[in-house]
Amino acid sequence: MNQPVPTLYEWLGGIEALNRLTTRFYERVRDDAILAPIFAHMSDEHPQHVAVFLAEVLGGPTEYSAIHGGHAHMIQQHLNRHLEQAQRRQWVALLLDTADELQMPEDPEFRSALVGYLEWGSRLAVLNSKSGATVDAHAPMPKWGWGEVKGPYLQ
Repeated sequence: MNQPVPTLYEWLGGIEALNRLTTRFYERVRDDAILAPIFAHMSDEHPQHVAVFLAEVLGGPTEYSAIHGGHAHMIQQHLNRHLEQAQRRQWVALLLDTADELQMPEDPEFRSALVGYLEWGSRLAVLNSKSGATVDAHAPMPKWGWGEVKGPYLQ
């Protein structure tokens, strides 16, 4: 009997694992010379919000969309922040380093999918942080999986 393929969310350990990841990551951000200034006024709830967002993107519950308004809300958080590529690269590198520190799944298939989303999402954040960027209020939430992707720019 074939077992159903788990979502990326299930594979990494669900919301508990994502909360550990984002909590530890943002602790490290506070000490990072490149990232600390960007997140200097981060709320205490920020790591949990990011965990819930990642959960939805990776195939978990749709709580972020239900509570915060989905992908449009996330894009809105980046408007006019003028993020640079060096900041984006450091954000991705530190998040992946934190995943290693917490011994999240290391199999190539999972890490490839995770890196794929982090690269795509962080590059989108940089684009949406530039002057003049706007939010499509109806942009669907991206859905990342094992080699297949569905998102507002990927149809």
